[in-house]
Amino acid sequence: MSAPVPVMTVPGEPPPTADAVRASGLTRTYGSGSTAVHALGGRVGDGTAGVDVAFARGAFTAIMGPSGSGKSTLMHCLAGLDTPTGGQVFLGGTELTSLRDDQLTRLRRDRIGFVFQSFNLLPVLDARENIVLPMQLAGRRPDPTWFDAVVARLGLRDRLRHRPAELSGGQQQRVAVARALLPRPDVVFADEPTGNLDSRAGAEVLDLLRSSVRETGQTVVMVTHDPAAAAYADRVVLLADGRVAGDIDDPTADSVLAALRGLGA
Repeated sequence: MSAPVPVMTVPGEPPPTADAVRASGLTRTYGSGSTAVHALGGRVGDGTAGVDVAFARGAFTAIMGPSGSGKSTLMHCLAGLDTPTGGQVFLGGTELTSLRDDQLTRLRRDRIGFVFQSFNLLPVLDARENIVLPMQLAGRRPDPTWFDAVVARLGLRDRLRHRPAELSGGQQQRVAVARALLPRPDVVFADEPTGNLDSRAGAEVLDLLRSSVRETGQTVVMVTHDPAAAAYADRVVLLADGRVAGDIDDPTADSVLAALRGLGA
């Protein structure tokens, strides 16, 4: 793994920590009574500890586990998209779980990037407009030099005036990656980013995510069900039944597959 890239301190924001994002005692329950679903941790008050997990700054981490293990719920809680039932989530030195809704909205806009399986591009906008839209909505102007660097690295220079319907699936996902990277967020969360892509396009997107970590110090946390995709990461966090069930450093497709078999996946 390459040496960590130094992180600049931004005035008015908490100083950087070794962990880009972490959870402490995290639980998430949907519903109540006999129909309650305990997606993370155990029942409230049953003595079962919640989820404790941390994701290092400047690293590429994959979250894996059997269907229903809580991996997407964990990511949504870490990203401020879902509200935990109990416990705390920290983005650097900021506790997400103590923020008001308006504060959380600003934090997600300014310090978190998202790459989703379904791309989430607006069909009436071209690629360039889709990439810069979140920053425009936030009243921020993209850094032209950084924009050019991101677009060049993602191979999108000659596709910026094309609308999503005129792009391949792989190109659409590259636009989504560019949109997530442009604001230079603390963390990019990727939810099954290759799920709608063929193997070649998927490998290209994973290469881009990995290079964003190695070359620019970006932090990426990815949920995936694919051991081959997880092998692009520096580390794999395994979940089972809503709890952390293991950890793999320097994963390979074979080591991930073996670990998943051990979990009954």
